[in-house]
Amino acid sequence: MLELIDISFKRDNKQILDKINLKLDENKFYVITGPNGSGKSSLAKIVMGIEKPDSGKIIFNGVDITDKSIDERAKLGISFAFQQPVSFKGLTVYDLLKIAVNKEITRNNACDILSKVGLCALNYVDREVNNSLSGGELKRIEIASVMARNPKLAIFDEPEAGIDLWSFQNLTNVFKQIQEQSKGITLVISHQERILNIADQIILLEDGKIKKVGSKNIMMNIIFKEETCCKGVNICE
Repeated sequence: MLELIDISFKRDNKQILDKINLKLDENKFYVITGPNGSGKSSLAKIVMGIEKPDSGKIIFNGVDITDKSIDERAKLGISFAFQQPVSFKGLTVYDLLKIAVNKEITRNNACDILSKVGLCALNYVDREVNNSLSGGELKRIEIASVMARNPKLAIFDEPEAGIDLWSFQNLTNVFKQIQEQSKGITLVISHQERILNIADQIILLEDGKIKKVGSKNIMMNIIFKEETCCKGVNICE
């Protein structure tokens, strides 16, 4: 279980998050949505340790991780996929996947993982994870590395960004595979209706505060009714 207790965060004297309280249970798929600038990505980065809250606590499976580093959180089973994937000069895709699982894997194992995110493995396994790859290719490789870790908590910040040539149906199938494989928590930051539609629960964030948390059916009605898409939640696209 992941528990956020009174999490607050400021940047440049602007209140980004204001006393966020959340409990996320194992074996569930959560989507955080809301208008642009509502604090969604900041909240995800705080959970991973990329940003530090000004106040509050983060409890993960009974352990207070508020002051733990990114590496320490990763060792506890937390993985993060950036909105804009990071490239690594000199590191091959095969190397990256071995690092992700923290053990030796065969090239066949690596190819199996890549195929799950729609990449022809023979064309990618020996490629460097650098700017020779498109943003969409880097995104899918990053998602593959998260899958390879079999995380207890997988966090994805707008995973749909840059994968326009890869169908959303495949993306949602990958999320389902991660959920079934890990039995952990999947937390996705997204505006997209197709991703919202596979959530167990949707968390609506506005102005740095949680406005509402509920099941997909309840929350989709609320979001449509209030025409939140006109404020930046593009579920109507």
